[in-house]
This record gives sequence, structure tokens and C-alpha cells, in this order.
Amino acid sequence: MSLFSKIVIGVIIYLVFLLVYLPANWLVSIAPLPNNVAISGAEGSLWQGQASLVTIDQRQIEQVSWQLSPWGLLVGKADIDFKIGNRATPVSGKGSISWSFSGLRANNIRFDLPDSFLLAGARLPFKTQIDGDVSLMVEILEQGKPWCEQLSGKLFLNNTNVKNQYGVYPLGNISLGLSCLDGQLKIATDETQNVLGLTGSAILGESNLVKVSAKIKPTDAQPKDLREALSFLGRQDSQGYYPINYQGVVPGL
Repeated sequence: MSLFSKIVIGVIIYLVFLLVYLPANWLVSIAPLPNNVAISGAEGSLWQGQASLVTIDQRQIEQVSWQLSPWGLLVGKADIDFKIGNRATPVSGKGSISWSFSGLRANNIRFDLPDSFLLAGARLPFKTQIDGDVSLMVEILEQGKPWCEQLSGKLFLNNTNVKNQYGVYPLGNISLGLSCLDGQLKIATDETQNVLGLTGSAILGESNLVKVSAKIKPTDAQPKDLREALSFLGRQDSQGYYPINYQGVVPGL
């Protein structure tokens, strides 16, 4: 083996070890993070590391850890397994994400977080206050246009309570199915997945356009303020349902 070949092999080995042992705290210090994102307490390496705290605007995420597979990079993919928090932290989650030139793919994603994390002090219309928790479970997600190529999952709204200037609405638990319809994000529920007598779907399309097609009927389990407000939705149909239809851009989305 020639001296030149030995030098080349030595340089390659050095670069490999350099990449393997790149410290996470150094990478965070040079990363071009957005102004509203801050990472503290980074330890480990690019391939396996953790951060004690990630702050996004007013939202804080504790105990974030990751594993990045170096073998995926050889074929132009970034395969990452991540874990966030635990049962004692406000926000917890885990799953696998793969990014390539064809887009994003996610598998076995689970997030549990309070409504206060999502709202982060946002001022809602009609002095609305929302309490409760959200659980998101995604079996598979493939990025597409405008949003997805494939999606299968569930969204659970747990112990949801809404209060505004018109009344108090303890909505309880609501289960929503997540799917992909012609590239659009579809969220659906029916009367077996909530106590509100609510059936229908909402579809998020291009340019953040939302189309809601649903109906609701009075039930004994509904909050009193909600049941009394149903008549403002319009006329009941022959089965006792009031219509809920909307098409437009959701403010702030």
C-alpha cells in the first residue's frame, strides 16, 4: 500500500471518529436556531444525546433525548428515534422520524401534553379559557402535498373544559380519527367517540383552508349551556340534528 493511500485512509478514519464524537453542546452552540428557540443542557453527541430543556416561545419541553442512525445517512436519510420527558413532566412523547429528499416520514408517534402548552397564553375570542389534556397517537405519517400522502392516527381530547363569556362547557373526553384524504388532513368523530352528540369531520387543505361538515343533537350528557345554545346553529333536521358547517381559514393557523 502506497504512502498516499495510507494517508487517505488515515484522514477518512479521523473524519469518521470526528463525526462520531461531535459533542452535542458544541453543535447546539453553532446551529442556526430560530430566534424563538433555545436549547440548554445539551450532552452526548450528534448520534446519541440529550438536552435538559428546549424552549419554543413560551413553551418548555424537558428531557429531550435522541438517537441518529449513521447508516441511514449513507443512503441519504436521517433516521431519528426520540423521547421527550416522562410521566412526571407536563409534556412527554416518543417515536421515530425519518427525513429524506422525498420528505418526512414518522412512525409510532405518541405525545401527551396539556392544553396550556398548546395555547401558551394565547388570547382566544370571547375571553375563552380551555383546560384539559391532549394525547396524539400516529401509527404512520408520510409527507405529501399539501400535507400528507398517508396518515393513520388518533387524537384524544381528555377532560376538556371550555369557559367563555357565554357559559361553561365541560366537554369531557373526545376521540378524533386522523387520516389523509387526497393529500389533505382529515379529522373525524362520531357519537360513539364523544358524549356531545357530535358527528362529522374537518378537512385542512391548501392555504390553511378548513372545511367543517358536522352535525350535533341534544343529549342528556351535554353541558346545560351548550344544549341551550344549539338553537343558534339553525334548524333541526328530521333526526334532531343541528348543522355545523364552515369553510374558511382558521384565524391564527
